[in-house]
Amino acid sequence: MTILLFSLLVALGSFTAGLLGALTGLGGGVVIVPLLTLGFGIDFRYAVGASLVAVIATSSGAAAAYVREGYTNVRVGMLLEMATTVGALLGAYLAGVVATSALAIVFGLVLIYSAYASSRPGPERLVSTPDPLAQRLRLDDSFPSLTGEQAYHVQRVPLGFALMTAAGTLSGLLGIGSGAVKVLAMDQAMCLPFKVSTTTSNFMIGVTAAASAGVYLSRGYIDPGLAMPVVLGVLGGAMLGARILTRTRSTRLRTLFVLVILALGAEMIYNGATGRI
Repeated sequence: MTILLFSLLVALGSFTAGLLGALTGLGGGVVIVPLLTLGFGIDFRYAVGASLVAVIATSSGAAAAYVREGYTNVRVGMLLEMATTVGALLGAYLAGVVATSALAIVFGLVLIYSAYASSRPGPERLVSTPDPLAQRLRLDDSFPSLTGEQAYHVQRVPLGFALMTAAGTLSGLLGIGSGAVKVLAMDQAMCLPFKVSTTTSNFMIGVTAAASAGVYLSRGYIDPGLAMPVVLGVLGGAMLGARILTRTRSTRLRTLFVLVILALGAEMIYNGATGRI
C-alpha cells in the first residue's frame, strides 16, 4: 500500500468517525482507535496520540456551531472541565506504564457499559424541580427542541463532577475524548437533555484531549504523518454532523450511540484478550 492510498483510506475512515463523534458526542476517538489499530495495524499508543489530536479537531469543528444554535450549556461545560483536565493528566501518565492489551480491554469494557447505560432511559425526560446548588451556580438553561424552546434544570452537580474526573482519566488513558462517559454523566446523573449532553460534551472534549495530548507529544507518540489525514477527515465529518444533529430526533441519536460503541467495545475486548493489540 502506498503512502497516498494509506492516507486517503485513513482520512475516509476518520471522516466517518468525525460524523459519528459529532452526532453522539463521542468525539470520534471510539472509532479512530479501533480503526487504526485493527484496520491498519498501528501501535495502540500511536493510535491514541492521533486520536487525541483528532478529538481536538472534532471539538473545534462542531462546538462553535452548537453554541451558536443554543444547544451547548457553556456554564456546565466550563465547570466540569476543571475535573476532566485533572483526570486527563492522570490518565496520560498511567498510559505510559500499562500494557496495550490491558488498555484495549479497559477500552472495550467502558464502551459496553456505556452502551448498556445509554439504552436504559428510553424517552427524553426533564426534571421539573430545581437543584439548589445548580441554581446558585446558574447552570439551568434552555435549548431549541423540535416543539420550541425547552427549559431544563441541572441536577446532582457533585456526582457529575466526580464522574467527569473519571471521564478525563479515561480520555488520557485511551484517547477517546471520554465523550461516552461525559454524555452519560450529563444525561443520566445531571439530567440534561440528550442533545444538550452531546453538544456540551463536544464543547468540552477539546480541552480534555489537549491536556493529555501534550503528554503523548512529549513521549513521541504523536506522528504528524498519521495525525494529518486523521484530523482532516474528522474535521470534515464533524462539520457535517453538526448540521445533521439539529434536524434529528434524540431517540435516533441514542440508538446510533448504543449500536456503534457496543460493536466496537466487543471487538476491542476480543482483540485485547487474544493479544492481537
